[in-house]
Amino acid sequence: MENLFQMNFTPAQVKELSSLGLAHVGDGAYELLCRAYLCTKGDRTVKKLHADTVNMVKAPAQAKMADVIKPHLTEEELGYFRRGKNAHTHAAPKSATAQEYAKATGLEALFGALFLLGQTQRLNQLFRMGIE
Repeated sequence: MENLFQMNFTPAQVKELSSLGLAHVGDGAYELLCRAYLCTKGDRTVKKLHADTVNMVKAPAQAKMADVIKPHLTEEELGYFRRGKNAHTHAAPKSATAQEYAKATGLEALFGALFLLGQTQRLNQLFRMGIE
């Protein structure tokens, strides 16, 4: 049975996925990182955990994280980010500009690619860099 928490796609397999497919996986990986991070911050009510998670996963917050980590990305990672950023999304939420939404989709595509490649240490490193 395949371990879906420990993916080991090849770069060629990741390349075959659509940009929005990568962002879809990355959205889940990013939210899980946010939830785990918030749980390490001490005792909080479920309501507070949920509210803080929602604030972290909104497009403007993701866009800010993208701006922080982008200078530290490798060329390969920048490629995944650009794929997501340039994806043709059909609608942005009211709480974000089109530019913020594009950056957020880029961040999610990057996180999706790293997750699928099994590069969880790098994923954790970039996430921590972005929240500090």
